[in-house]
Amino acid sequence: MDAVEEAIQTIGRTVGIQDLTLGALVRVAVIVLAGWLIIRLLMRMVDRMLDRSKSVSAIRTYIRTAVRIFLWVLLALTLAGTLDVDTTSIIALLSVAGLAVSMALQNTLSNLAGGLVLLVTKPFSPGDFVEADGVSGTVSAVDMSYTTFVTPDNKEIFVPNSQLSAAKITNYNRLGRRRMDLKLTASYDAPTAQVRAAIQEVLSATPGILDDPAPAVYLSEYQSSSIEYLVRLWTASGDYWDVYYALLEGVRESFDRHGVEMTYDHLNVHIVER
Repeated sequence: MDAVEEAIQTIGRTVGIQDLTLGALVRVAVIVLAGWLIIRLLMRMVDRMLDRSKSVSAIRTYIRTAVRIFLWVLLALTLAGTLDVDTTSIIALLSVAGLAVSMALQNTLSNLAGGLVLLVTKPFSPGDFVEADGVSGTVSAVDMSYTTFVTPDNKEIFVPNSQLSAAKITNYNRLGRRRMDLKLTASYDAPTAQVRAAIQEVLSATPGILDDPAPAVYLSEYQSSSIEYLVRLWTASGDYWDVYYALLEGVRESFDRHGVEMTYDHLNVHIVER
């Protein structure tokens, strides 16, 4: 037994631990076993909490990893205290190392923090058409550091999450439908009822226009060379541009059929002879 004690003390001095005894090793083994069981129990509790919170489902893996690392570091510090190791210097060393790493990875950590904000708040999801930070496009992926946009002309743009989390974001798909305000002009010579009939004919024939709220046509402004009509209607978000271009083409043809002149700005000059 004395030989075992001497061997244990020799090992302790080798690793920098004075007066290491068999009893201390037993306490360490008990603490490790108890700590392992407590960590497993706490991780199960964390898993149940994460399962109940759908808002953090996208970052569940990162939360579990951070909690697990924290618990094991706490257990290691507890073991060091049991073995009479000065933990103050260890904590100071970890603090300095953490500060150095955070300064070196300042931009990366800022993007990670922005990614956490976006994943929790979810201002957009993959497939949404979004306008943010001067970029307009369809969101194809939301990662921890960058969000990927695909523009209408098929360009892929990677925007740092730190910029997006602080930017004004316009989501055109979130509510499922969009209102369209289309302004058209007609001649002063065309009766209002005739212009309305020509526009209503196009609205009835164009697919993709929602019935509720029903589309409406208003006389909105008397301009210098024409009368402006406002066409207000609702479409599904994905049908917006198809309906928009179909209406522009259909209105021109309908005005021709109904004899409505689509005017443009012009100036009439009358010469008076003396």
